[in-house]
Amino acid sequence: MRILAAIGTLAVLAGIAGAVFFFGGFYSIAATQNDPGVVAAALIRVRTASIRHFATDRPPASYGDAATVQDGARAFAARGCANCHGGPGVGWAKFSEGLNPGPPDLKEVAPGLTPAEVFWVVKSGIRMTGMPSFGAIGTPDDEVWKITAFVKALPQVSDKDYAAWTAAKP
Repeated sequence: MRILAAIGTLAVLAGIAGAVFFFGGFYSIAATQNDPGVVAAALIRVRTASIRHFATDRPPASYGDAATVQDGARAFAARGCANCHGGPGVGWAKFSEGLNPGPPDLKEVAPGLTPAEVFWVVKSGIRMTGMPSFGAIGTPDDEVWKITAFVKALPQVSDKDYAAWTAAKP
């Protein structure tokens, strides 16, 4: 019985210490500070699990065809996605270097995500990352699916094709 009481007491003290640390302002939320390893790992795990849980939408029939991918490239450029994520032949905007966590290189992460996961992230955004919700600003689902199709095709898109697809039409 004494051991259980000691464990309970330690748990309560740990909870109080954690509350004082976080709510007392001792934990730095500055973007210039990296999260401790355990916090960073927990945030990645929670983010990944949440995306997998909520990403349930199915792509439209036109998803993945050449016209949809090209429309998605134009929407990707017009919505400013390349500012943070770059694009074929397009560098990231300087301000994106100040985001913490930094925006992922979509050529690297897109192959590991399902279309539903990419759609959900673009539409819903991700808290505490700088990734905005395009659904919250009224971007139609059709356009979000086009961006999704482009992001999934991104690893195979050449600099030349992206430049041609996103060039201003006379």
